[in-house]
Amino acid sequence: MKSLKFKLVEIFLFLSLYYACIAAEEKIQKAKRTYIVHVDKSNMPETFTDHALWYDTSLKSVSDSASVLYRYEHVVHGYSTMLTTEEAAALGEQPGILSVLPEVIYELHTTRTPEFLGLEKSTTLFPTSDSMGEVIVGVLDTGVWPELKSFDDSGLGPVPSRWKGECQVGKNFSASSCNRKLIGAKFFSKGYEVAFGPIDETMESRSPRDDDGHGTHTATTAAGSVVPSANLLGYASGTARGMASHARVAVYKVCWLGGCFGSDIVAAMDAAVADGVDVLSMSIGGGLSEYYSDTVAIGAFTAAANGIFVSCSAGNGGPIPSSLSNVAPWITTVGAGTLDRDFPASITLGNSELHSGVTLYNGKQLSDSMVPLVYGGNVSNSSGGALCMAGSLIPEKVARKIVVCDRGGSARVQKGVVVKDAGGIGMILTNTDTFGEELVADAHLLPSAAVGQKTGDAIKKYISSTRNPTAKIGPGTTKLGVQPSPVVAAFSSRGPNPVTPAILKPDIIAPGVNILAGWTAAVGPTGLQSDPRHVNFNIISGTSMSCPHVSGLAAIVKAAHPEWSPAAIKSALMTTAYTAYKTGQKIEDVATGGPATPFDYGAGHADPVAALDPGLVYDATIDDYLGFLCALNYTPNQIKSTTHRDFTCQTSKKYTLGDFNYPSFSVPLETASGRRGGADSSSIIKYTRTLTNVGAPATYKVSLHSQTQAVKMSVKPEILSFKAQYEKKSYTVTFKTSSMPSGTTSFARLEWSDGKHIVGSPIAFSWT
Repeated sequence: MKSLKFKLVEIFLFLSLYYACIAAEEKIQKAKRTYIVHVDKSNMPETFTDHALWYDTSLKSVSDSASVLYRYEHVVHGYSTMLTTEEAAALGEQPGILSVLPEVIYELHTTRTPEFLGLEKSTTLFPTSDSMGEVIVGVLDTGVWPELKSFDDSGLGPVPSRWKGECQVGKNFSASSCNRKLIGAKFFSKGYEVAFGPIDETMESRSPRDDDGHGTHTATTAAGSVVPSANLLGYASGTARGMASHARVAVYKVCWLGGCFGSDIVAAMDAAVADGVDVLSMSIGGGLSEYYSDTVAIGAFTAAANGIFVSCSAGNGGPIPSSLSNVAPWITTVGAGTLDRDFPASITLGNSELHSGVTLYNGKQLSDSMVPLVYGGNVSNSSGGALCMAGSLIPEKVARKIVVCDRGGSARVQKGVVVKDAGGIGMILTNTDTFGEELVADAHLLPSAAVGQKTGDAIKKYISSTRNPTAKIGPGTTKLGVQPSPVVAAFSSRGPNPVTPAILKPDIIAPGVNILAGWTAAVGPTGLQSDPRHVNFNIISGTSMSCPHVSGLAAIVKAAHPEWSPAAIKSALMTTAYTAYKTGQKIEDVATGGPATPFDYGAGHADPVAALDPGLVYDATIDDYLGFLCALNYTPNQIKSTTHRDFTCQTSKKYTLGDFNYPSFSVPLETASGRRGGADSSSIIKYTRTLTNVGAPATYKVSLHSQTQAVKMSVKPEILSFKAQYEKKSYTVTFKTSSMPSGTTSFARLEWSDGKHIVGSPIAFSWT
């Protein structure tokens, strides 16, 4: 009888769990979320004469309560709305609907630079101020703080007559907030508000005004005006200027406290194309997907088709392989490197060992005497003590001491607040394996210094070796001429390309570590609510910072060569990028301490002066991109979802990714089966490229440099003679490959030179 009772209980529990799961599934099915609906605009049902009526009617046929959030007319044809999963599926079955994509929530990828890049050099190649003033840089981010001197319009002529944008009025933002420098500002919040409810205007501005700082920083990096005597709390003093300091700026606020919502981003891209921008800068990233379901890639395609150069941050997921985002070939994907500037601070231990860290702290310094030193992991009753997580430190064991905290798990500056709240008087922030020797400076709220992994290990070893460890932290300074520089930042996302391995990404790197640029007055330099300081400039790091550098450099090239396509501008930046220091040594990767590879830096580090006169470019047309999608075996519906063009791949034509006219080469290879990975087997692969002469008539000769014996390379023809500007010549690279064990990578380089120009392309081999 007892066993029967137990069985009855088990049956009851099982049925309860079963019905609970069903109820939960039904709840999910009934829950609404935002979808972006892509329509085949040319195939509107004959019963409709107006697209808006078609959208509304099709929507009402699946949902009585749904309404249109945005209508998209340029980068996407369609609209966004809130639907249940069942309603979305039903809508997707209707004629003329290409796809119904769930909204993706994206995140931000968060003075000295012009000199470091050579923009202070006097050269006749640079465009005039007037031609520079015709270029408009659009920035999608957290908005703008318009009162900064970085948006001063002194010396600028009238706004370009083709400009169709506006200065959208909102909280703390009037039409007079714009001028001849900041020529447009809009905000997009419908997607954000349907997810989180109406914006709390006590927390953030429902207007283009920047309450975060990130957007102001990226906009002024790309195209801020010249501002003398710029600095952050006395650090990095000098003249601040954006890359394209005479270009115009248009700001599109799409990022809020809760993130950057795909429906808002698409609406902003739609507006930017209609407004007439020449460059789109987007320091944001989200999940990876095929291009036909990637709303940013779809929007960027139409922007590029309209002659707009689109640059995006690669992401801050490094040094993990294949951590990239924004990898579509019509997007310029930008990784991050360092400058030759640092902010050192000395750390002296009780055993007289002297170490160096970095800091941007500028408050009251510690006394010159030694202070007790503890490791966060030893003064905590929590597993988060080593990371100095909130509430993890024991005040009685921390008071009046310097605390060593491991980097990771929470914001670097937040750790200092945790130490301060627990009664600590200083912090040493130590890198772990993930960050290696990468040093990122912060404007901490207490005396602090960040150190690399090796130094951090030495400090922890000292703490564990003595009963009463002590230390002192010296004041920070600004140091120029730091070598080697640049080095690839550890956080910079890496290849191989996780979506299309045959396209090498990132495309290029640019300065992204400890970058000084404009800042909002709404928050202090740490961005923390507890930070009462107000600054006009801030120093922050991320591929978010490197992206607007390239956006600004593209604007310079566009001003010098207004007839060039976005692909030609991208090629000029890539083929003139450098991969070695003046000593001949390869650019280093701070994550490993060894040489970096094209999976880290793409084509190399940007060199804007060389990019103004590249000699030859790898141009690409809409037809080239359509052929690329055919090589991916996209269906006509998938191609239309990506490009909004009716196109069917020719069955009689062979489409290959290797023939897509990209400025770099990626050669994915299969490991043959058998002993030693089938090392005795070989295969032959051919890639064809076309070069366009954008200089004077000249004859170019090819050279190849390889790190591996597993691939034999040859080029036909070996000489290309150009007799006229814009003449095109093609060549074919033959790779005879031997099999290598799965996971093997190697690299090579192809260069064309006429004695004056070097047109360089990296080559990456990977066996899987």
